[in-house]
Amino acid sequence: MLLIDAGNTRIKWAVPAAQPDGAVRWLQHGAVARAEVRTLAAAWSALARGPQAVTQVCVSNVAGAALRESLEAVLQEVFGPRVAVEWFTSTEQRAGLRNGYRHPAQLGCDRFAAAIGARAMFPGEQLLVATCGTATTIDAVSADGVFEGGMILPGFGTMATSLALNTAQLPRIDEATPPERVFADNTVDAIVSGCIAAQVGAIEHALAERRRAAPAGPLRCVLAGGAGLLLAPYLALGDVPLEKVDNLVLIGLHEVVMQERQ
Repeated sequence: MLLIDAGNTRIKWAVPAAQPDGAVRWLQHGAVARAEVRTLAAAWSALARGPQAVTQVCVSNVAGAALRESLEAVLQEVFGPRVAVEWFTSTEQRAGLRNGYRHPAQLGCDRFAAAIGARAMFPGEQLLVATCGTATTIDAVSADGVFEGGMILPGFGTMATSLALNTAQLPRIDEATPPERVFADNTVDAIVSGCIAAQVGAIEHALAERRRAAPAGPLRCVLAGGAGLLLAPYLALGDVPLEKVDNLVLIGLHEVVMQERQ
């Protein structure tokens, strides 16, 4: 199978390898900027032939209709009509996770897939799933498998870019590096420090609220997304385990496909 996570900034993809222990490992994987979608035809060409050729594609797309059309064109060019393509959407229930959104279809399909992936990795546990990309989403999953809701805020890079674009005297932050101290002695580091504090503060606030609302039982924080590695050292979660996971949306899509093949 070919799994695709089409986000607001990048398109990530992977072909999972069969594992006897049930763990998810990738036979092949890659990522391109959203504007480079046409380059995926070359990257996927070898997947259309041979004894292990792709026969099924599952896509999570949150980047709109134009990107969907571009992806459809690439998939048609590479695989033709013989390959089944599913455009993953949020529904009331899927792969053992119940969607607690007031209107289930309005939940971002990437958030639903990420929650499914986190639950597949840590079944039967109460989870806080923080995905730190273009937007930062912080979602609660109950131990009995209910997506209960969450928070959405601008992601780390979006916060920094917004300051640069909307404040004439502040510089653009292209590549952030952690500042040496919280109270920085230069403007670039001060912006980075402030954005880190905002992101970390939101996750820690969500954790405290989760503890207050559901104090019983263990709780685990699953951290994903491009800014996750930058933020992880700054998180103070007490006795709550922190799990840093790459490609959580793809893991969720894999869980969906595997459960429905059984």
